[in-house]
Amino acid sequence: MSGFGSEFNSEDPRCPQSLPKGRNSPQKCPYGLYAEQISGTAFTAPRLENKRTWFYRIRPSVGHDPFKPFQNSNITHDWNEHEPDPNQMRWKPFDLPNVNEKKDFVEGLNTICGSGDVKIKHGVAIHVYACNTSMNNRAFYNADGDFLIVPQCGVLKITTEFGKINVKPNEIVVIQQGMRFSVDIDEPSRGYILEIFGRHFTLPELGPIGANGLANPRDFLTPVARYEDRDVRYEIVGKYQGKLFICEQDHSPFDVVAWFGNYVPYKYDLNNFMAINSVSFDHCDPSIFTVLTCQSEMKGTAIADFVIFPPRWSVQENTFRPPYYHRNCMSEFMGLILGQYEAKKEGFLPGGATLHSIMTPHGPDSACFEQASIEELKPKNIAVGTQAFMFESCLGLAVTKWGAKTCQKLDLEYYKCWKNFKKNFTGPAAK
Repeated sequence: MSGFGSEFNSEDPRCPQSLPKGRNSPQKCPYGLYAEQISGTAFTAPRLENKRTWFYRIRPSVGHDPFKPFQNSNITHDWNEHEPDPNQMRWKPFDLPNVNEKKDFVEGLNTICGSGDVKIKHGVAIHVYACNTSMNNRAFYNADGDFLIVPQCGVLKITTEFGKINVKPNEIVVIQQGMRFSVDIDEPSRGYILEIFGRHFTLPELGPIGANGLANPRDFLTPVARYEDRDVRYEIVGKYQGKLFICEQDHSPFDVVAWFGNYVPYKYDLNNFMAINSVSFDHCDPSIFTVLTCQSEMKGTAIADFVIFPPRWSVQENTFRPPYYHRNCMSEFMGLILGQYEAKKEGFLPGGATLHSIMTPHGPDSACFEQASIEELKPKNIAVGTQAFMFESCLGLAVTKWGAKTCQKLDLEYYKCWKNFKKNFTGPAAK
């Protein structure tokens, strides 16, 4: 089903008329089902912002054993475990699991950096995942916030309480707070995750762009109901206050026969993004490439933006066309899904990442500057076969011990790509 922020109705065709008529919680639901609501906002949130969905399921989700700590996890919200570091950071591609070590999606989660506090529902975390086996009879949910998942290699076959979603590289999926899901794979898989605490992603305002453009609402897809009726021992892993916990139950959590509401998981194909850019001169700010945003209380300032740099035409006259040199009041974390990023064609590789912290200078390397300063400015189709993205936040991101040390992927020579700038100054000689 298509649409962003839409009100959906869905029932498994094996059980027609399974949605109750005229009421949310009848005394007896069709087919002997249980009614259960999941709330994405406070009950009293304004109608325009209110998010909730009603499930009609074989058993209520409350039927499980007590939670216990989940061992050996690299998920953390301890932003003080490593000393602050303002340097430009670049990570080489993160490792896939060793063939002799089986890791599913949950076991393959690793936190790189973040900021804020889930207890006050304000902040972000950035993770990577790397897995080589499916989540057999195991489900996951995040009580802390929403996951925006960006696959880089390998297709994710995701089962949710709402239905099934397949997500391949150059697509994204958003699993919102509290929604239970399981990930199956056919090959080793890797990708990036942007997590926001206690809020939800929205489409950016278009302003003078008008009614259409960027990511259009109709291109967001939500699954249809498809239930499982399996009485097996099932593990439920929950992320709560930055730590993982696990419990067991005696049935599949994906037993939702029908549902309706506007609080849903959704996917989006980045190929559908309608890029906007200058057709005269100068370099537009990268905000024109925002797919999804989560705004703070400060007008026009994002707790988190998801920005892409898709294939597009570049036609500006008398303009240095690559990204300009910059010191930003925002934190910029970049990843590469495929291809080569135009501003750094060496060293920044698919499956790797960079972090340019608040007010840390960054921009094209010296080789890119030299080439862009002399190239013929004719219309050019750029970034073909490439997809880079950015997680941008107004918060100061702290790198975890795993990101700084344990992963052993931090490139300590990243700074050298800016060491060879020539002095091109042609003014009067300095006295």
